[in-house]
Amino acid sequence: MTRRGELLAPGLRVGLLGGSFNPAHEGHLHVTRMCLRALHLDRVWWLVSPRNPLKSETGMAPYADRIASAEAMAQDPRICVSDIEARLGTRYTVDTLAALAERHPDIRFVWLMGADNMIELPRWQRWREIVGLAPIAVYPRPGYTLKARLSPAATALRAYTFDASDGHLLAGRAPPALIFLEGPENRQSATEIRRHGGWPRRT
Repeated sequence: MTRRGELLAPGLRVGLLGGSFNPAHEGHLHVTRMCLRALHLDRVWWLVSPRNPLKSETGMAPYADRIASAEAMAQDPRICVSDIEARLGTRYTVDTLAALAERHPDIRFVWLMGADNMIELPRWQRWREIVGLAPIAVYPRPGYTLKARLSPAATALRAYTFDASDGHLLAGRAPPALIFLEGPENRQSATEIRRHGGWPRRT
């Protein structure tokens, strides 16, 4: 079933923010609004992952709870909480991007990722294919922003890296294309929320 916000008109600029959302929090909202503004996006899809291959299942809330958490936090009409990875049956980002490009050839998708994930990008399945499927915008994360700029993936993509002031052009660039966004960092994390009992206990 197509969810609200997944119906797209040709030419729209859509950011894709993947994650476990375990739970969703103000940090997700902060970076989403940063990307909407800096990249001149029309909307952002929060791709709630059924299972992150690089994360342990320990402490992972049920999928329905994580979807509900994201919907409760996404109080902005430009944000669409999507379970499309579950519907597509895709486990890896590369497969999700390929499927979306095939389904929506007239949409300008941009992959949004934190500086911490940029450092880990070479561990992702077929990561070099990922950078060839969509432009990438990296948003700052406390303790990782400078490291991300010096990471192996950033070094490999240096020739395709644009200045942050060109963010409004990124969605129209043919991949590979990379931008490191600049702006205030939000320190909230799902790990800390869970550590302090942010998810209700199940009996």
